[in-house]
Amino acid sequence: MRAGRRTRIPLVLGVAGVCLLTLIMAPMMMVSTFPSIVGGELPDCEAAVKNVSAESKTATADIPPDYLKLYRKYGKQVGVQWNVLAGVGKRETDHGRSTLPGVRSGTNYAGAAGPMQFLIGTWGGKAKIKIPSKFNGYASDGDGDGWADVYNPADAILGAAKMLKRNGAPEDVRRSLFVYNRAWWYVDQVMEIARKYAEDGAVAVPPQAEPACDEPLVQAAPSGTVAQILQYALAQRGKPYVWGGTGPDAFDCSGIIYMAYRSAGLTIPRTTFGQWPFGVRIDAGDEQPGDLVFFNAGPGTSADNPGHVGMVVSPGKMVEARCTLCGPIKVTTYRDRTGIVGYTRPLQNPQVLEQLRLKEQG
Repeated sequence: MRAGRRTRIPLVLGVAGVCLLTLIMAPMMMVSTFPSIVGGELPDCEAAVKNVSAESKTATADIPPDYLKLYRKYGKQVGVQWNVLAGVGKRETDHGRSTLPGVRSGTNYAGAAGPMQFLIGTWGGKAKIKIPSKFNGYASDGDGDGWADVYNPADAILGAAKMLKRNGAPEDVRRSLFVYNRAWWYVDQVMEIARKYAEDGAVAVPPQAEPACDEPLVQAAPSGTVAQILQYALAQRGKPYVWGGTGPDAFDCSGIIYMAYRSAGLTIPRTTFGQWPFGVRIDAGDEQPGDLVFFNAGPGTSADNPGHVGMVVSPGKMVEARCTLCGPIKVTTYRDRTGIVGYTRPLQNPQVLEQLRLKEQG
C-alpha cells in the first residue's frame, strides 16, 4: 500500500535528548532487569553493527543505483542499518518512483512530501530550507548544495537516517520505525523489506542491544565502587524515561545517575546542571566507566550549561535515559553523537573523596 493511501498522523517534534525538558511528541507519519549469566555462551560483545552487510540480489534489482548508494552512505554515516533506510524508502514511495501526489512536488492528503515522505512541519517548516537554518526539524543537506530540500533524495534520506537514529536505531530499530509512522503493521512491513534487501536476510543490531553484554562491563569496572554504580545503572535498562524521575520505575537522564551513585553510598547533585560543574573535567579519550558525558541538547542549554548526560560504561558506550519517545533506558554509543560538551569524573570531587574515606573508615 503506497504512502498516499494510508492514514497518517502528524508528529509534533520535540527537542530530543534534553533531560530537563520533557519531550512531548505527537505521532508522526513516515518519516530490565540486569541479567545474571548462569551458563551458556556470551554474545560477541565487541562486534560492531553489520551496517556494511552486502545487499541481496533483490536489493540490487529493485533499488535504483543512486538510491542504494545514498542508503548505504547515510546509513553508515549516521549509524543506522542501511537496509532499514531502504525499507522505509521502498514502503513510502518505491524509492521515489511513485507518481502519487507529494513525491516530487506539493504534498499528499496528509501533508507528506518527498521520497521519504516527511511532514513539512517535521522537516522544518518549509519544503526547501537554507542551511544553516533557524528551523527545527530533520531538514538536512545531503548533497552539500547549501539547501535542505525535502524532494532531494540525498537530503531526504539523510534526514530519515537522523530521525531513525534519534528515535532508537540501530539498537531499538522497531521503536524508531514506529515513531516514523505510528503503526505496528508499518513496522512489520519495513522490517520484512529490510530483511529481503540484506544478503544474509537479517536486520543486524549492535552488541549493546544484548543485555548479556552488560555483565562483562561490571566485571571490568576499575573499582568495586564503580562496579556498584554500573550495576545499578544497568539494572534500570528497559525502564522508561520520565522527566524528574529518580526511580524505581522510571528515570530522567540525571536521575538515573544520581540514584546509581546513591546506590554506592555516594551523594552527587541531582540535576544535569548541577552534575556538570561537580565532577573533575576529563579529556576526551581518557574517560572510564563511571564518568559522565554531557551534551548540548537544545534550547536552554549550551557549552557551559549542558542539558543531557549519560554515564560511561566502557570507552565509547554509555547508559542513558534520553527522552520520552527515544526508547527505554539502554546502552548506546556516544562518540558518534553530536553536541558533546565534555566529560567529568564525579569520583574525583573532594566531597565524594571524603565520602569514600568515611565509608572505608566505617
